[in-house]
Amino acid sequence: MLELISFGEKGYGWLLVQGAWITLQLSFVGFAAALVLGVLIAMATLERRGLRWMAWRVYASVFMGVPSLLVIFLLFFGGAEIVRGLLAPFGIKAKLDMTPFTAGAIGLAIVYSAYMAELVRGAIQNVPKGQLESAAALCIPRTHIWTKVILPQAARLALPGLVNLWIILLKDTALVSLVGLNDIIAQAKIAAGSTKQPFVFYTAAAVFFILFGAVTVRYSRYLRERLERGQRTAQT
Repeated sequence: MLELISFGEKGYGWLLVQGAWITLQLSFVGFAAALVLGVLIAMATLERRGLRWMAWRVYASVFMGVPSLLVIFLLFFGGAEIVRGLLAPFGIKAKLDMTPFTAGAIGLAIVYSAYMAELVRGAIQNVPKGQLESAAALCIPRTHIWTKVILPQAARLALPGLVNLWIILLKDTALVSLVGLNDIIAQAKIAAGSTKQPFVFYTAAAVFFILFGAVTVRYSRYLRERLERGQRTAQT
């Protein structure tokens, strides 16, 4: 059975490796886009009032309330039409092709940015207000206050939640195989169909997710120690 997932002529090892690489690319792109968008939303909606807060509540209600797969389907089958419709009033004609990778990355980014925003906002609000007041009293530029004072401390507070969202998003990449992306799930399905050995290849795909999740947890511990160095020094 191990010969089936080897890298020889009769093995499907390279097929699984290619699928794993596409899965990781999709995960990194989707997570990075969701994180950037989530941070921007969190910073824009710190005050729980006004038009921005109302728009955010609608956004959160929609994308937290529908399955990720449905968003990916809508983007893949209708994303190009949606973009053309939005650009048409401005006289812009664009010919767009929504690939499975693009639809998956955008869909995951949109859905998970809602969760990121809630997480990051909570972390920012838990940073002691004296930090912001002290930085403002020292006439530190507002951009530096956010990038050097507030967000680094918020990152330490939000890290456990970010790790959990990363692992969940990594598993959700399997959904994109349903719109034709040749990720590790799709490649395992191809290999299983060719060899009539589904248990072997689906187990190999499961091992990939388990191992990468374990690597994530281990790296997150190292990152947490790095972020907490200054905190321990201050407490000492």
